[in-house]
Amino acid sequence: TTGGRALKFYSSVRIDLRRITTIKDSGGAVGSRVRARVVKNKIAPPFRDAEFDIMFDSGISYEGDLLDLAAGCEVVQKSGAWLNYGDIRLGQGRENAKKYLADNADLCGELKNKILVAKGLV
Repeated sequence: TTGGRALKFYSSVRIDLRRITTIKDSGGAVGSRVRARVVKNKIAPPFRDAEFDIMFDSGISYEGDLLDLAAGCEVVQKSGAWLNYGDIRLGQGRENAKKYLADNADLCGELKNKILVAKGLV
């Protein structure tokens, strides 16, 4: 018998989700920064990590992921708390930059295309 460990043995994919920080606004908590770690994977390479924002009102934050990827590819420059895209100031702090991107969908599309080019996917 498996001794109560059947879920661990028989599952194909196991992902460990942990809250890293709480995203706060002036009114209180509005979301959580989450780290997902693949503990077991029979289908693809295991032991990969990912971090993303889960907003309580809208789910996983697309703008937050876009900012993380753009900063990693150096499409968006960080200087202190400010995030800049060329001559455009996205905002002071990550949450303000996310709000700016949510209000400007055309800029999101432009950032997405630049990220795809920087990663060599286009």
